[in-house]
Amino acid sequence: MEYRTRPEETAGMPRGIPHIIGNEAAERFSFYGMKAILAVFLSQYLFLMDDALRTPMEKTRATELVHLFNVAFYFTPILGALLADVFLGKYRVIILLSLVYCAGHAALALMGTFGNSEHWMMAGMVLIALGAGGIKPCVSAHVGDQFGAKNRHLLPRVFNWFYFSINLGAFASMLLTPWLLEWYGPHWAFGVPGGLMAIATFIFWLGRKRFAHVPAGGMHFLREAFGKHGLIAMFKLAPVYLFVAMFWALFDQTGSTWIFQSQDMDRNFLGFEWLPSQIQSLNSVFVLSFIPLFSYLIYPVVEKFWPLSPLRKMGVGLLLMTGAFVLVSLIQVRIDAGERPNIIWQIGAFALLTASEILVSIVALEFAYTQAPKTMKSFIMCFYLAAVAVGNLLVVGVNHFIQIPSAAEIQLEESIGILPKDWQESPRTVVLPGYDRTTGTEDDFIRRLNKDAKVPLEIPGQKTFDQAAAAIIAASAESNKLPTEAEGNRIASAFTDPWGKPIEYLVLNSTTARLWSPGADGKWNTEWDQGIILEKAETETEAKPSWIDSLRPAETWLSLRKKEIGFKDKSEGGAGESISQMTFSGGQVRLQGAEYFWFFSALMGATALIFIPFAILYRPKSYLQD
Repeated sequence: MEYRTRPEETAGMPRGIPHIIGNEAAERFSFYGMKAILAVFLSQYLFLMDDALRTPMEKTRATELVHLFNVAFYFTPILGALLADVFLGKYRVIILLSLVYCAGHAALALMGTFGNSEHWMMAGMVLIALGAGGIKPCVSAHVGDQFGAKNRHLLPRVFNWFYFSINLGAFASMLLTPWLLEWYGPHWAFGVPGGLMAIATFIFWLGRKRFAHVPAGGMHFLREAFGKHGLIAMFKLAPVYLFVAMFWALFDQTGSTWIFQSQDMDRNFLGFEWLPSQIQSLNSVFVLSFIPLFSYLIYPVVEKFWPLSPLRKMGVGLLLMTGAFVLVSLIQVRIDAGERPNIIWQIGAFALLTASEILVSIVALEFAYTQAPKTMKSFIMCFYLAAVAVGNLLVVGVNHFIQIPSAAEIQLEESIGILPKDWQESPRTVVLPGYDRTTGTEDDFIRRLNKDAKVPLEIPGQKTFDQAAAAIIAASAESNKLPTEAEGNRIASAFTDPWGKPIEYLVLNSTTARLWSPGADGKWNTEWDQGIILEKAETETEAKPSWIDSLRPAETWLSLRKKEIGFKDKSEGGAGESISQMTFSGGQVRLQGAEYFWFFSALMGATALIFIPFAILYRPKSYLQD
């Protein structure tokens, strides 16, 4: 079938735009629904999907994997762009890779039905990264291809509506998908977004006769890409997107570290108890509100006094992102002090972040299209998307570096290798040699490979640490909360580890604290740190009944699954039924609590300041389809 290859000769909106906008809304529901629950799923659900009991994934490791997926998702657009611009054209690539995208959702929905759940998860992530990432530059460029000289003035407006559709789909999915995960489990939570992706593909196919199908550039694309204009465009845009990369390094943490922060906050807002993953949906609410506010009020008013070029907008946006992370850092300071601030403070950070998004993300999307030579639209758009990948790669690197391994677990692997599959049916106790690499001395670890063991890991000086924990628990009995850091350290200082170092007390949040010492090597923040994590059960408040209660089961999927396989959340190694204890060796993080957020705030602030002279010197040049 022959398709029209040029934009319509019209001064109005092209006929194919509604199909693209409808497709984008459904596809974004699919993607953001899956992404909204990924961090929580990895840290709380994945280890329960198979019958073989494992341990929950640490939050820092889950953060690393979430951003590693983002890296793959935002690097694969180069493949889709090359297929579109050199060989197949944008429309064919979007249709073919959308089917791959659907297969990825199917793999996630099948986790726990048969086979290894981690393998299904990896397969699903790879397919979604390939499918969703591959179509990303093609869809954005396909929007621009529908416009010619007569209606080019509508391009900024349609990119705003394009972004509006993204956030409409994202808002709906980030409310519904976490709720499905909480009450109906991963199969429904991943399956529903998969169904929406199939619908998105169908909507796009229906518009095939209304689109302008700009043909692939073939070898001409390569000549232009490596010709004078192509090389200049790529060279000029590369530093722009290095700045944008830092924006995305912070922005995408709303789907990882911000979720984990909200778990330690009071999430009562507007009369409801919000799930941690649902707070992200407010970003979409702000976007839907801010787009018309900026387009029809803020931009026109500011333009009267100060011309707003794309680079000026982006510079202001980078400064606002710094403010958002400073606010999140201040929230974490309060959490580190044992407080439980209301979620309204993080919502304020979301408002700043969204204003930054309007000024950076939307503007950079449009800027990438206008700066790309005509046959390189999809390829140059990949610079924008690659910037997102680079930003996420930074977060991966930071979270990988700050993880501290566990000396006990390292020695366990060295001693017996990979655990046999039947270790739960044949419990065993392993004596590990400790720091001096010799068993039978006072620095030995004892690892009990038994799911019913009250103290799975026994550390050197275990009795002393138990006594310190008992003293902390006794002090918390009167106030019904863990002691402050000053009071806890006063109590803990009366106890020393086997090497004569005083045991210290560190508050992690309102319900969790750590009793620890530097261990055998005498150095803090190494694999030899050891101690006990104390966690106080949260006081359950009776939720206000609502109509949605009739749509869900009496218990969460997580609670039912743990009962089904006999999983116990934590071992209780001392007095005080409401406070659990878990012995550890290493396994902590180097950037603890607020230090982590202050680190990224400083990076963002420096980026915003350096961007100012760069924007002054930059000279843009625009290219649009004839």
